[in-house]
Amino acid sequence: MARPKSPVRLDWVDPAVCSLEYRLKIIGRLPFFKHLPADAISKINNLFRDSDVSANERVYFEGDEADHLYLVAMGKVKLVRNSASGREVLLDILHSGEYFGSLTIFGGHVHTETAIAQTDCCILKISATDFEHILAEYPDVTRKVLEAVSQRLAESQEIVKQLSVYTAEQRIASALMRLAGKLGEARGQGVLIQLPFSRQDLAAMTGSTTETVSRVMSRFVEEGWIKSGRKWVTIMDANRLEELIKRGAVN
Repeated sequence: MARPKSPVRLDWVDPAVCSLEYRLKIIGRLPFFKHLPADAISKINNLFRDSDVSANERVYFEGDEADHLYLVAMGKVKLVRNSASGREVLLDILHSGEYFGSLTIFGGHVHTETAIAQTDCCILKISATDFEHILAEYPDVTRKVLEAVSQRLAESQEIVKQLSVYTAEQRIASALMRLAGKLGEARGQGVLIQLPFSRQDLAAMTGSTTETVSRVMSRFVEEGWIKSGRKWVTIMDANRLEELIKRGAVN
């Protein structure tokens, strides 16, 4: 069988192009700031510091003091946690515009995961002290923060439920659909997910072995539900994957 042609773009984007205009747009889209006027976003932007982080570099480690909130401006960041058995669990892959880390108001004093740059990144960060200044000046941000934390908690609980109830096929299908929703781009009749993402990553994300992931992905390819290659997956039949996931939701 012919090897599928890779749709992956080879462009490289310099994280240093994180301009003022781009920073304002990214910060203004955060769920707890997006209701604020442009002049407030401009003031808040002055409290953020940016840094370039190379691929595979740690932003912080699990157990480190949670004294900053981070924002992915450019690139992708993965969040991992060590389970009680010592196995690494991939919690999420974040892209431009998503925040991570924790502060006291977010319910944590230490980071509960390790954040690793999956690609070269431009990361914005704000200290706990500066974030408290924002809350003092814009009290309605507190409610927005609590809403965002509540939503993330609900999403985390759903993932925990899937890991304990769903079959390996359902967990892998669900992970692919989550990634497609966050990182996918329309390509013809399908949705392309392209990122440095291995079978081992997908295994860590779904509580499976790499052998199980390879077997399930091969089955999805044979069924025509996905196409797959090095560093990319294209969802070809989202309806079939959703049907598979729903069978687990009713169990």
